[in-house]
Amino acid sequence: MSFDLQSVRAQFPILQRQIHGKRLAYLDSAASAQKPQAVIDAMTNAMAGSYANVHRGLHTLANETTAAYEHARETVARFIGAPSPDQIVFTKGATEAINLVAAGLDIAPGDEIILTILEHHANIVPWHLLREKKGAVLRWIDCDDEGRIDPDAVIAAITPRTKIIAITHMSNVMGVSMPAAEIIAGAHQRGVPVLLDGCQAVVHGEVDVTALDVDFYAFSAHKLYGPTGIGALYGKAERLAALPPYQGGGEMIEIVETGRVTFADPPQRFEAGTPPIIEAIGFGAALTWLMAQDRPSARAQEEALTEMAIERLAALNCVTLYGPRHNKAGIIAFNLDAAHPHDVAQVLDRFGVAVRAGTHCAQPLMARLGVTATARASFAIHTGEDDIDALIEGLQRARTLLT
Repeated sequence: MSFDLQSVRAQFPILQRQIHGKRLAYLDSAASAQKPQAVIDAMTNAMAGSYANVHRGLHTLANETTAAYEHARETVARFIGAPSPDQIVFTKGATEAINLVAAGLDIAPGDEIILTILEHHANIVPWHLLREKKGAVLRWIDCDDEGRIDPDAVIAAITPRTKIIAITHMSNVMGVSMPAAEIIAGAHQRGVPVLLDGCQAVVHGEVDVTALDVDFYAFSAHKLYGPTGIGALYGKAERLAALPPYQGGGEMIEIVETGRVTFADPPQRFEAGTPPIIEAIGFGAALTWLMAQDRPSARAQEEALTEMAIERLAALNCVTLYGPRHNKAGIIAFNLDAAHPHDVAQVLDRFGVAVRAGTHCAQPLMARLGVTATARASFAIHTGEDDIDALIEGLQRARTLLT
């Protein structure tokens, strides 16, 4: 196999679009990735040719749709190296996956949850709710100036009251990977489970939850070239079995009587009501498409592009970069001196360049960096050197207009 950038780009219909008369340079994939035609076709075909509710019918369409839905679960399990599809719970996204785990923990006042300052709000707010409702204590681990976490600091924070360590696998602002394997090993020696927010890590590298020995792993489809409205929670079988239902309704039950109710085993226990069927099929199609690409070559290209982009941004002498210069994913946070990142993003848009601007749902990290917001350029499998050219040209124009 070999990686052909133009061939990959041709599979994304939206990349043929122009913005304000300029070729679209989409550098906002960390927020949400664009969709290849294979995903669009899979979802369209499911609606047009074989759709019914799942698990509940005996007719042909119900059987076909159920098979497609459960095949998607098998694909997700294979993508992250899960031992069994039964350890994959379909959720609305990583946010719901983390909330599901948080809601199921047995928390007493004074019990502790360890987080890092790098976390996305999706992996902060659910734990704050436990703080407010049940008296949980949040223990925060700081990062260094490049966004790196010392695993020894995380392990040293464990006490007899620690209920879980919930941390990002890769920062959505700094592009830095967490030393997850070391943290998990140290936590398990002390009997503490670990949840990883894998939303960025699954995009920029290959993840094997079995090799990591992680207890819970959460991620979303829409950052993996799939649809919105669906994600997945992986859990070790014994961890999922210990969690109570998250919501009540159809599908998640075993027996319902006027005086009692019993619940299904995982994963159905956590999938109340009609699930996002079409989205699950699209999720599976996205992962099937991605696994068919030359991912090692794509990662090598991303690494080279990231190094080049950082070097060229630094050479502008009017840009402040956040995070390390090397050994990071294609997620680059920056600010143009004396210009608000929102203004920078709007100027870049006039030149066809799409970047994110704001806090990136990481306000504690923004406070740690001493800024109110940053701009962020994030890469995808279709990112090329011409996208970096467009970013640099746009920033030069923005400097003239804004500073």
